[in-house]
Amino acid sequence: MLTLAVVIINYKTPELVKAVLESLKTEIDANSMQVVVVDNGSKDNSLNLFNIWVQENHAASWVKLIDVGHNTGFSGGNNIGIGSVQAKNYLLLNSDTIVRDGAIKLLLEAAERNSAIGMVSPRLEGVDATPQESCFRFHSPISELIKASSTSIITKIFSKFVVAQPVINKPGFYQWTSFACILIKAKVIEQIGLLDDEFFMYYEDVEFSYRAVKAGWKILNNPDAHVVHLRGGSSPLKTQAKLRKRLPRYFYESRTRYFYLLYGRSGLLAANLLWTLGAIIAYFRSIISRKYQSNIAEKQWCDTWINFLEPVKPYTHPDNYEKT
Repeated sequence: MLTLAVVIINYKTPELVKAVLESLKTEIDANSMQVVVVDNGSKDNSLNLFNIWVQENHAASWVKLIDVGHNTGFSGGNNIGIGSVQAKNYLLLNSDTIVRDGAIKLLLEAAERNSAIGMVSPRLEGVDATPQESCFRFHSPISELIKASSTSIITKIFSKFVVAQPVINKPGFYQWTSFACILIKAKVIEQIGLLDDEFFMYYEDVEFSYRAVKAGWKILNNPDAHVVHLRGGSSPLKTQAKLRKRLPRYFYESRTRYFYLLYGRSGLLAANLLWTLGAIIAYFRSIISRKYQSNIAEKQWCDTWINFLEPVKPYTHPDNYEKT
């Protein structure tokens, strides 16, 4: 059985994926590791470009290409990749990442040191090595108030519910860490199952981590391992959020599903009401101070309630948005 399988999802980002593969060339031992590139129905020239790269780099012994044929989302694509190969560990790796020298070895060593550790993540950083927030607490109804209000006094009062945790330079355990790069032991998947592919994209990482923690596994961040995260290369959502443009429907569908699964219908209601309270606070702050800028996206007031009455309703595929 392989020691490690690296799963990379491609959706119309062939140049990014090739850059990831380049960074993995010195990290992969072809005798015990394999990289699985899952093309999520790009319907462009991606697969042809990957085949050319594999041939030119003599990488057929360690790179496996899978053509899904349609877009199955983040969870669906990763589940297909995981199911295609047996390994002791799986590294889920975004297409908009670059693996620094020695990172994979450090992640594997950290996982092997403690049998209670089920997942290990690296330090995520920009190209200039600036660290990024990548360790978190679970989203909760109160964290929705904090997020929407974007007001320091509320953040201080409810500091124990702040989701994003400060970047530190020593290993630590967290409730969840970014799935831009995450090593998951096969034993975790055997116990709690795969990612929930009823999430098209977003919140599936938090929900999977919640199941892992609930089952007794620990999630470690090892900042000695460095991975560049280009942010936004694999998804436009972060860019849209910064510009306060309307976010895609699947984001809200995932949010609704997450809060319902973790907190029940009353928790979902509380999350929506507290978010609304926070948004009202943000609105009045923006009137009082011209310098204040809220983080409320376009039409978020109504989109927050998407699927509220049917929280586990199947997501609407982005290909079908124009039909709804």
